[in-house]
Amino acid sequence: MNQKVIVTGVGMIPFVKPGTNAPYDAMGAQATRLALADAGVAYESIQQAYVGYVYGDSTSGQKALYEVGLTGIPIVNVNNNCSTGSTALFLARQAIASGAADCVLVLGFEQMSPGALTSMYQDRPTPFDRFDAITNELVQVENVPFALRYFGGAGLSHMNKYGTKLETFARIRAKASRHAEHNPLALFRKVVNTEDVMASPMIWPGVMTRLMACPPTCGAAAAVLVSERYAQQHGLRTDVAIIAQAMTTDFASTFDSNDMMRVVGFDMTAQAAKQVYEASGLGPEDIDVVELHDCFAHNELITYEALGLCPIGGAEKFINDGDNTYGGRVVTNPSGGLLSKGHPLGATGLAQCYELTQQLRGNAGARAVDNARVALQHNLGLGGACVVTMYQAN
Repeated sequence: MNQKVIVTGVGMIPFVKPGTNAPYDAMGAQATRLALADAGVAYESIQQAYVGYVYGDSTSGQKALYEVGLTGIPIVNVNNNCSTGSTALFLARQAIASGAADCVLVLGFEQMSPGALTSMYQDRPTPFDRFDAITNELVQVENVPFALRYFGGAGLSHMNKYGTKLETFARIRAKASRHAEHNPLALFRKVVNTEDVMASPMIWPGVMTRLMACPPTCGAAAAVLVSERYAQQHGLRTDVAIIAQAMTTDFASTFDSNDMMRVVGFDMTAQAAKQVYEASGLGPEDIDVVELHDCFAHNELITYEALGLCPIGGAEKFINDGDNTYGGRVVTNPSGGLLSKGHPLGATGLAQCYELTQQLRGNAGARAVDNARVALQHNLGLGGACVVTMYQAN
């Protein structure tokens, strides 16, 4: 695994509400063409493709890419819940790093329906059986959708342990809106303040308001990865590299620690981050910008601690001190994150890649992080899988 991996092209289409989107294959083809154009690479040069989506029939990846070209290459369809896009990125990076391929396309898309996430199949065991069992023991709340129970329960656990206030989660959502204001690809660009978030409908009294949850979204994003050698041979840009990456799944502690923060992946995140820090030789103190998985404001707060951006139990101070935004220690989710940019499940990991690549190139416009050199990506899916990726300006 010694080939240096370069992100030579990225593409992303605006994220939109369900019902206002083009079909998944059109969205995927459009994002692919944008990434190819950004890379200066013809589709005929792509040697492999990894395509991520959650809601779709088998070989939907082929359907989308056949709109771009028919070249007979391997196309691998990937589904890993909300970490699907970064799991596809993980596989593509491995192909490059191992020398199995030199030019690989990664695509993520999602065509979602309005409303809360639901299980698609009722005639077979759900992969969330174990998660539901422990959640039912730890969380006593009725008429709340399952994802909200998990992440709201995790936020409640942090509140009970460390005295975290509900307003602190509202500050995260307000920060997301300020960042998204400058992102033309974000779904929600209206700026809201902490009071607005607190005044939105309470969907779990004392634990969560509606604005603290990300919306169902449709969209697509893509990236072209190449080996450094291939980039140099073909005159491609080499200004952004993936220098470390790790993927983890659940540990026994997910289910036996009696802690909702661990049920939603705290330990997966902490271990993946540890592996990335060790592999890169860099630490949290070296990071300039982070795109992390803020499916709920509660998960963003928890993830600060799991990634080591602040001490355990110190997230509220980190937020109140403004260390999670411009002028603070590390800018988190300059894109607006899932809360404001939107969360089309299969596309999210590639949208994060798009944002961080633009940041390290210095192409992020009004949302640019000054002198960004090191970036961290965190993408998490329950069930479970977590991918953490370290980028560096090359």
